[in-house]
Amino acid sequence: MQNILSEQNIALTADDVYHCGYDREPVNIGIVHFGPGAFHRAHQAVYTNELLLNGETDWGICEVSINSPSVRDALLPQDNLYTLAILDHSKSYQIIGAIKEILVAPEDPALVIERLCQPQIKVVTLTITEKGYCLTAQGGLDFANAGIVHDLENPTQPQTAIGFLVAGLLARYNKGMAPFVAISCDNVSDNGTRLKTAVIEFARTLDGNFAQWLTNEVKFPCTMVDSITPATNEMICASVAQQTGFKDNWPIQREQFSQWVIEDIPGVELPPWSTVGAILTTNVSGYELTKLRVLNCLHSTLAFIGSFTGLETVEQAIANPILKTFVESLLSEEIFPTLPTVDGLDKVSYGNSIIKRFQNPAICHLLAQIACDSSQKIPYRIIAIIEDNLAMGKNSTKLCLSLAAWMRFVTDKVSTKQLIIDPLAEQLTTIAKLCNGSDADVERFLALEHVFPQHLRENNNFVDTLTQAYSLFNQYGAADISLILTTMKED
Repeated sequence: MQNILSEQNIALTADDVYHCGYDREPVNIGIVHFGPGAFHRAHQAVYTNELLLNGETDWGICEVSINSPSVRDALLPQDNLYTLAILDHSKSYQIIGAIKEILVAPEDPALVIERLCQPQIKVVTLTITEKGYCLTAQGGLDFANAGIVHDLENPTQPQTAIGFLVAGLLARYNKGMAPFVAISCDNVSDNGTRLKTAVIEFARTLDGNFAQWLTNEVKFPCTMVDSITPATNEMICASVAQQTGFKDNWPIQREQFSQWVIEDIPGVELPPWSTVGAILTTNVSGYELTKLRVLNCLHSTLAFIGSFTGLETVEQAIANPILKTFVESLLSEEIFPTLPTVDGLDKVSYGNSIIKRFQNPAICHLLAQIACDSSQKIPYRIIAIIEDNLAMGKNSTKLCLSLAAWMRFVTDKVSTKQLIIDPLAEQLTTIAKLCNGSDADVERFLALEHVFPQHLRENNNFVDTLTQAYSLFNQYGAADISLILTTMKED
């Protein structure tokens, strides 16, 4: 039986076998992170691991899982070690030791709040996905959200990340302690501002003076993160075991490319991530918008249209010459004109690099994974670009084809009795069951206020273009995808 990855087993191996690279014993916990999913462990935890390799021992991570004990249960027998597999045209493997502790919030909320209140905690980071911020379509805190309702009624036993942040900051406020820095690392536009809005609006219902303290003292830097990180599967587990000699319960895989852009706010004490590759800048929004509108928009588009044609991975989708030509024209005609100018970032070169990253033969990035939670992603990845194009007098025919493909993705899931993974799954299922391939289907989807803003629902040019795009997917089958994607012409 193969030895499991652990501190003890690593110590018994030869020098040429993979090691953590530093003594973890003197590492202190200085960071709390909410959402220990694959992306965080392939991204922010790796940057932090590099700091530990450089002797920066004050920045160990306490992970907090909001819902499931699965990560804790998998990594605890491994002393919270795990393997990062870099899969690109060449492969490499690294054992990551930055995680010192994993807490499961529902098991002991008080312990999480206690950890947040410890003076050595300087930074709290989050990867909780768009839905974790509990915001309305208008950007304010959703006071009708079940989790927020619970947390307001039980502020010392929260369920949401927002509730925990407020509870931790309130405890520090009451003790006269300095606050921690709260850093969103999700693919959400203007993520720091959105996190600040949620936290302060929540706090305002508890104590006006406390909310004012938050407004004045707590910093919420915006960030942009990027590295393609597919879900762990049996293949990567087997590969890691073969390469390292250890059984790893939950290794992580990602591409070589990794980017972390952090807002540079004077006076904010952060781990020295900039010394290990993170970018500090006053123009995070430019990087963020470019990434959301290039990589993320193309990802979602390939997920919806690729799924319609029966493809399963990003590599398969971009290898299809029809889809590749379509996304390249989508870039040049509808995305590039909406991008800001960012010093040091050439949008055409960046777009070409994204296409090349999609062609990585070592990454099995499932379209189904990208399509999860699409109702939360579409407003940022697609709708915002359409709004900018409409302001320039363009109808965004290709982006409407992407939206139409999403509608077909949803209706096909329901008609074949497959599970929809989305916060609006119940509403989407109800809509899909009413759909019959007519123009009325589009009206049903447009009624989703969390996805489509009112002014867009009332824009006749947009509605007509989307309706035409949807009709093409119903008129032609997957075998005629070329006809679907070329029948509509850009204005």
